[in-house]
Amino acid sequence: MLSVIIPTFNEESQIKVTIQKLWKHDVRHLIKEIIVVDGGSDDKTLTIAESKGVKAVVCPQKGRAAQMNYGASLAIGNILYFIHADTIPPVDFTREIVKMVNHGFAAGCYRLAFDYPHWFLKTNCWFTRFNVNAFRFGDQSLFVTKEKFLAVGGFCEKHLVMEDQHIIKKLRRVGSFKVLSKPVLTSARKYLENGIYRTQGIFFLIYLMYHLGLTQQQLVSTYRWLIKQDKL
Repeated sequence: MLSVIIPTFNEESQIKVTIQKLWKHDVRHLIKEIIVVDGGSDDKTLTIAESKGVKAVVCPQKGRAAQMNYGASLAIGNILYFIHADTIPPVDFTREIVKMVNHGFAAGCYRLAFDYPHWFLKTNCWFTRFNVNAFRFGDQSLFVTKEKFLAVGGFCEKHLVMEDQHIIKKLRRVGSFKVLSKPVLTSARKYLENGIYRTQGIFFLIYLMYHLGLTQQQLVSTYRWLIKQDKL
């Protein structure tokens, strides 16, 4: 029923555990396949993914939106589940997703939890229970029927950041969107590396710039200037 799609770039420290947890938490064995779509890693991400028995491919174009679209084009499941390489879904997540689709929800996501117990991060996560776009983040993962994904044209590959916000807006126009009650567990590494309050301030700035209509290049340049790393 489900094709799980994971965009990666230099994720050798995360990908093994994520794949293992995906299989383990699929209690009802509803996953058809796991597709790791790499953006040109120069570490062992692909080797590790292949060793765990998943489909591992290199995307012709680097960028999360392009990589997820490429994975979707290869998928054979009728439900697509996009998840980041450093994020773990809850136990029995596939049953819940299928149940929601059968109840008429064309797309949805989980609430968010971080793997670091800081009060500020916990407060941020508390807001992800509300079904409004202001509290939707890519780390929350995304399920969508393949039919609706194709209907909205997939992810906009012009979006190097905020691609999750963009597609969710489009999905809401063609079907009901559900925020599931359990959280996914995601890594707080970006917050810890760059400072918790500083990182949240940067994310808010990027979000504000996006809604003010600034270009993707302006958003990316600002992001890379404030957060020094090799990926978004």
